[in-house]
Amino acid sequence: MLFDRVKSLDAILATAEKKGLHRSLGAFQLTMLGVGAVIGTGIFVLTAVAAQKAGPGMMLSFCIAGFVCAVAALCYSELASMVPVAGSAYTYTYAVMGELLAWMVGWALVLEYALGASAVAVGWSNHLVGALADSGVHFPALISNADGLMAKVALAFGSTATPDLLAAAQNGGFINVPAIVVVMAVTALLIKGTTESAMVNAVLVVVKLIALTAFMVLTLPAIKASNFHPFTPTGFGNLTSGTGYVGAAASIFFAYVGFDAVSTAAEETKNPQRNVPIGLIGSLLICTVIYLLVAAGAIGTVGAQPVTSAAGAFLAPGSPEMAGRCAAIVASGVTEPLVCSKHALVHVLQTINYPVVGWLVGLAAIIALPSVVLMMMFGQTRVFFTMARDGLLPASFAKVHPKFKTPYVVTAVTGLFALIFAGLLPVGSLADYSNSGTLFAFAMVALAVLILRVKDPSRKRSFRTPAVWIVAPAAIIGCIVLYAALDTTSKLVLVGWGGIGLVVYFLYSRSRSHVGRGLTEVHELDEDTPPLPVPPMPGAHTPGGKDA
Repeated sequence: MLFDRVKSLDAILATAEKKGLHRSLGAFQLTMLGVGAVIGTGIFVLTAVAAQKAGPGMMLSFCIAGFVCAVAALCYSELASMVPVAGSAYTYTYAVMGELLAWMVGWALVLEYALGASAVAVGWSNHLVGALADSGVHFPALISNADGLMAKVALAFGSTATPDLLAAAQNGGFINVPAIVVVMAVTALLIKGTTESAMVNAVLVVVKLIALTAFMVLTLPAIKASNFHPFTPTGFGNLTSGTGYVGAAASIFFAYVGFDAVSTAAEETKNPQRNVPIGLIGSLLICTVIYLLVAAGAIGTVGAQPVTSAAGAFLAPGSPEMAGRCAAIVASGVTEPLVCSKHALVHVLQTINYPVVGWLVGLAAIIALPSVVLMMMFGQTRVFFTMARDGLLPASFAKVHPKFKTPYVVTAVTGLFALIFAGLLPVGSLADYSNSGTLFAFAMVALAVLILRVKDPSRKRSFRTPAVWIVAPAAIIGCIVLYAALDTTSKLVLVGWGGIGLVVYFLYSRSRSHVGRGLTEVHELDEDTPPLPVPPMPGAHTPGGKDA
């Protein structure tokens, strides 16, 4: 049967007992941990994308995405407190719903982490190129974006040769070299084993918060009510184009990813039943308020109405047509609209005559965003590493460098994957593709919580999801709605990637699975110990049988 391979939760919990985590974190520390993990990507990178999809209605988008993250985080915390080991949602699903679904979750996490890292790398590139331009150094467009290449590809595959598309093909670039460089640098750091200290992370959090505070102080007093009308120019949403404030919420969801840093700290938290929800909801609430104030400042000062084609049609953010249209608007002598900017917050401050502060905000993004790339790529390598130790991926993926003691093979593979997409795709598309995998993984975690409550209600839980039969279904439904609100291409990316994953699983992974072969591996402290055979449970399928 397809769903009979379940990894022993008792064995995983035995690993957690060996770790002996010390409970030292309080509610305040957890809240600050969440704020530091969440802020730093979406608000710097995706503001213009959300504005193009929803106009001023993107403020609703932040609220919707924040709510879905909050209910998902409460579900995530219960499993994180029970299974505090490597592998994230992949491990939780393996222990509750079996190998096949765990494989699909682990496979989907590639979209979350690797493409997420690519999206942040492109956002970093945009800020770097903008800061250089403000300093009088003009980085060649030919190698700072791939708008021209994508436009030529679209024309080659039969897209209508609109003026906007032709302009993008003529004026756009072919590859994003700065994005590739930052991915390569982070990959090298991860292979070498260089890690960020708590002090460095704390400094980066302060840098980000100071930059956003300066933005709010300068923009909020300059708000004009007229810039908020019409508030929802694209309406609720179009499930084929990803427009509207729900479509924007599906993109903005990327801005909240990182809150799992709070949930995975449940085993190190004093009084987790009280402090984990405070840390989760507190950090998400603080981030949502900051996001809303920043969005209000941007909208109220320069406006955020979507740009349409010459014929009045909606243009997808990041598309070649959008790039061509924005180039035409700027060439006409009109001030660049917010939705066209690749470093939106800097653009707003420059437009309202605070160029120096704008430059400093851009510098803060340049300093802080590489750490987000590093954390996302780190997460990806550890999920792949765990899957390789389970036998589902080649054993070479679990090889540890003899000198640096890092999983260098899987890190190099992850870096190659991330740099290809960072070099060729726009930030908005990468974020949406990443979100499709994240939403699937979060929905599976919420489902796992419900299943485990029924299958094993007496299991010790350091943290229990409150009102679980309301919260978990809300998380599942919220993830489904946001996935449906993504554009068609993003939805198909998850389906296509999942199809490839199933082929890999049945042609390679299923026959090599340690669980399927009756082996168990020792994790964490004994990660170099080879798998050991274990006796079959009474009534269980034996290795070599029809299900092996």
